[in-house]
Amino acid sequence: MENIIEVRSLMKAFGNQVALNEVDFSVKKKEIFAFLGPSGSGKTTTIKILTDQLSPTDGEATVFGISSHRLTKEGAHRRIGILTDNSGLYNRLSIYDNLKLYCELYGVTHARITDVLEIVNLQDEQQKVVSLLSKGMLQRVLLARALLHKPDLLFLDEPTSALDPANSRHIYRGLRELNNEGTTIFLTTHDMSEAELLCDRVAFLHEGKIQLLDEPKKIKRQFSDSTITVELNDGRKVVMKNGPEDAERMHQYMSSSQVASIYSNEPTLGDIFINVTGRELV
Repeated sequence: MENIIEVRSLMKAFGNQVALNEVDFSVKKKEIFAFLGPSGSGKTTTIKILTDQLSPTDGEATVFGISSHRLTKEGAHRRIGILTDNSGLYNRLSIYDNLKLYCELYGVTHARITDVLEIVNLQDEQQKVVSLLSKGMLQRVLLARALLHKPDLLFLDEPTSALDPANSRHIYRGLRELNNEGTTIFLTTHDMSEAELLCDRVAFLHEGKIQLLDEPKKIKRQFSDSTITVELNDGRKVVMKNGPEDAERMHQYMSSSQVASIYSNEPTLGDIFINVTGRELV
């Protein structure tokens, strides 16, 4: 499958502080890929390099087969959508009027505004003035703006950090639909549940280095102890190995209708991150 992003031996230093150190990864076309890590791990720096906002100290990064520092010169930035912490909205205008201005800049019809407001769950708030918006609503407007021109590649830096669970889930559905239509998504997050729900692959980024990279399910299996917990009707919890040695005991519990629930003891991505890096996802 075609790679939209290729990164090889990427390094970025700010004076004596190394933000990225020999980073290697690729992102496939139509993939949802995430950097999972705490603040200060190098996530935002990576996005800024990949979107031609920063130059690397060393190494190579290409997007659409073009060196990242030539994206603007080549006009490839028009194929990209970006959600970062930079606003760029007009505070005195309504949500709708802000998006209308960006429609004209992107060369898309105003009808597209309805679509993106639906994705971010702001269709009933479009006449609100931007200066009066909460942090969460502002973040949703910025996401709507990033989606207006149906980008081939979408960069999302902590896309739901200020949102409540209901709006986060609404946006997840919209991003999945966008991805199904062909948009490749690169996001950064420290929310392990977000990474599990959305992403095809995740990379653990810690102190500027990738510590682990794979599909969330494969990562969890890799660190699983292959046990299951059987909760019985009398409240007891029995830990068993998921194998033939405990099959007979399981059969006895089930044949006598003693089983209330069964669940695997897989670790969460957060547990694994701590195991690998010694640091929590905060």
